[in-house]
Amino acid sequence: MAQASMPTVAELDSVSRAAGNRIDIAERIGRSIFATTWSAQVSQISANEIGKHLLIGIRVWGVKFHNPMTRPEFDAEVAALVSRAFAAAPEAEEIDLWASVPIEVGKGVVVSGDLAKPTTRTVYSTSVRRGQKPQAPYWDQDWARVAFKSGP
Repeated sequence: MAQASMPTVAELDSVSRAAGNRIDIAERIGRSIFATTWSAQVSQISANEIGKHLLIGIRVWGVKFHNPMTRPEFDAEVAALVSRAFAAAPEAEEIDLWASVPIEVGKGVVVSGDLAKPTTRTVYSTSVRRGQKPQAPYWDQDWARVAFKSGP
């Protein structure tokens, strides 16, 4: 008699959080990334192939970290996420990683369609080409002052 195995949390997350025109690659990266619980919550992994170019996007939430962290710990986590994504998708040439925070919108405000008001804003972003370290990331300084614990 055949038995079905229960999917792991990493497998479920990799499917539910995958986006782009190469879902198969986004899910492969997701299985690798979601096998670890990161301090920053990874909310989406996208893989888009344009011609011969494969670009990966990783979005994390800049609020409600699973564990408090310092800014250098966040930098290390970003580097680890990027490294893990490149390892899972050796054909990728660039990974963009950004952190978003929710924007409070008033009751009745249109949040979808042509007249939509944004519901998130980017507070951190970096682009990394294969073989490089994250370069000159954008930091929202107001967010960085309140998002991280101080000290080691």
